[in-house]
Amino acid sequence: MSRGVLPVPLLLKLNSGRWRIFALSTLLCLLAIWPALVGQASAHASLVSVDPADGAMVETAPPGFSLTFSEPTSPLVIKLLRPDGGSDVLSDITLQGSTLRIAAPDNLGNGTYVLNWRIVAQDGHPVGGSSIFSIGAPSTPPQIADEIDWPVRMAIWASKVALYIGLFFGIGGAFFVRWFGSGSPQLRPVLAGSILAGLAGAFLSVGLQGLDALGAPISSLGAGLFWQTGLGTSFGNTVLIAVPALLAGLCALSSGSLWNRFLAMAAMIGVGLALGSSGHASAASPQWLTAPAVFVHAVCIAFWAGALLPLRVAFASASPAAVSTLQRFSRIIPYALVPLLASGLFLAVIQLGRVDALWATAYGNVLLAKLALLGFLSGAAAYNRYRLTNKVTQGNLTATASLRKSLRCEIVLVVAILAVAAVWRFTPPPRALDEAAAMPAYAHVHSAEAMADITLTPGRAGPIDASIVIMTADFGPLDAKELQVRFMNEAAGIDAITRSAVKPGDGTWRVDDLTLPVGGHWSIRLDILVSDFELLKLDGAIDLRK
Repeated sequence: MSRGVLPVPLLLKLNSGRWRIFALSTLLCLLAIWPALVGQASAHASLVSVDPADGAMVETAPPGFSLTFSEPTSPLVIKLLRPDGGSDVLSDITLQGSTLRIAAPDNLGNGTYVLNWRIVAQDGHPVGGSSIFSIGAPSTPPQIADEIDWPVRMAIWASKVALYIGLFFGIGGAFFVRWFGSGSPQLRPVLAGSILAGLAGAFLSVGLQGLDALGAPISSLGAGLFWQTGLGTSFGNTVLIAVPALLAGLCALSSGSLWNRFLAMAAMIGVGLALGSSGHASAASPQWLTAPAVFVHAVCIAFWAGALLPLRVAFASASPAAVSTLQRFSRIIPYALVPLLASGLFLAVIQLGRVDALWATAYGNVLLAKLALLGFLSGAAAYNRYRLTNKVTQGNLTATASLRKSLRCEIVLVVAILAVAAVWRFTPPPRALDEAAAMPAYAHVHSAEAMADITLTPGRAGPIDASIVIMTADFGPLDAKELQVRFMNEAAGIDAITRSAVKPGDGTWRVDDLTLPVGGHWSIRLDILVSDFELLKLDGAIDLRK
C-alpha cells in the first residue's frame, strides 16, 4: 500500500498529529483565499455594445471588432462566420476594462458576416451571442447551430447533485456528529460515502464546466484544455474551497477529540464559502448582502440536512443516545430555520425582481417546484417536532417507529430539493433576463441614395427611445431638413405608428415619445426630407424582444 493513498476505514480511525496539521492548514487556506474570491464575484454579464453594431452596414472591412459587456469577462471562443459558410477562429484578443478588442482577419470581402462569441462571466457561467454586420453590400447570413448537448448537461446536473450531497449530508452530518453526538459506528461509513460522492462531483464538475464553456462534447472530457478552462471560471473557486472542506469533514469523522470538532466547524464554514463564491445568487447586487445571504442559507441547509442521517441511523440502530440527541436537535433547529427562510426569501426577491417571474420564467418554475417540496419537508419536520418528539422521549414505541419513517421521508425530500436546485445551473435568473432585455435593438436600412442606422432602447416592447443616424449612400453625412419615422407590425395587425424625429444637435435624430406595444418583427419606413424638392424613402425592419 502506498503512503499517499489510504482506504476509508483506516482514514476514519486515524487521529494522529499529521491530520491535526492538515486541519489547521485547511482552515488557514480557506481563510486566506476567501477575500480574493469574494472580490471577483459580480453580476451576471450582459452585452452592452458591439462594434460593428448588430445589423450595421460598413463601407470597408473593419480592422477589428469590439464587445463591451456590463462587467469584465474572459473570452472562450470567438468566431467570424463568412458569407460563403467558412469561419475563422479569432485569437488576437485583448481585454480593456469591460471591452474585448478583437483583431479582424485579412481579406474580408463584401457580404454579410456573423461575429459569434462565447465568453465566461465572473459568476462562472458561459455566455454566448452573435452579431450580424455587412461589408459593402448584404448577402444571405450564414447559419449558426445552437443545440443543447444533453449528455454534457445531464452530467453537469448529476455532478452538482453529488457535490450538494457531500456538502449538505456529508459535512453537515460530520458537524452534527461532532457537536451533537450520535456518532454510531454504522453512521460513519454512510457519511464518509456522502463526502466521497461530493469529492467525485467536485472533481468531475471542473472538466464538465470546461466542456460547457467551450461547447465541446462529453467525449472530449479527457483533454486538459477543458479542465484548465473549468478551473479558470469562478466555479473553479467553488471547487477549490469545497474540496478542502470535504476533506476536513472526512477527517472530522475519526475518533472524537477537540481537533475533530475544529475540523467539523471549519468544514461547515467551507460549505458557505464554497457556495457563496460563484453562482447566480452570490453574483447578484448588492453583493455585500447577497454573498452573506448565500453563506447563511447554505450553512443552515447543511445543519438541517446534516442532522437527518445521524438521527435516522441512531433510531434505526436503537442507540441509547438517540433520544437525547433528538431533544438537543429539537431545541436548536428553530434557530437555524429562521435565518434559512429569511435568507432564502431575500435571495428569491433579488433573483426574481417581479412576482410574475415565478410562473413566467424557467427560473421561477424551478423555484416553485423547490417551494412545493420545501412545503412537504416543513410539514414533515413540524409533525416530528410537535407531535412525535415528546412521545418518543416518553418511550412510545409507536411514535418511535413513526419518527423513523418520517426521517426517511425527510431525507428523500431533501435529496429531491437538491436535485431541483441543481437545475438552476441552466436557468438564468429573471434579473439577468431583464438586464438583457434592456439592451438596445439595432437595424440598418439603405437604398441607392441614402442609408440609416437605427437604435431602439430598450430593444423590447413598450416605451422606447429611438436614435437614428442618416447618411448618404457613400457613408457621408446627410443634412436633412425633416425626418419622419413609421413603424408597422402586420402580424399583430398594427398599422403605421408615425412619429416626427427631432435633431438635438449631436448629429443624430431622436424619437422620444415612441411606444411599440408588442414584440416581434416590425417594418420601418424613414421619410427623409432633404430639400423642398427632394424626399428620400428608406424601408427596413427590426426585431423587438417581447
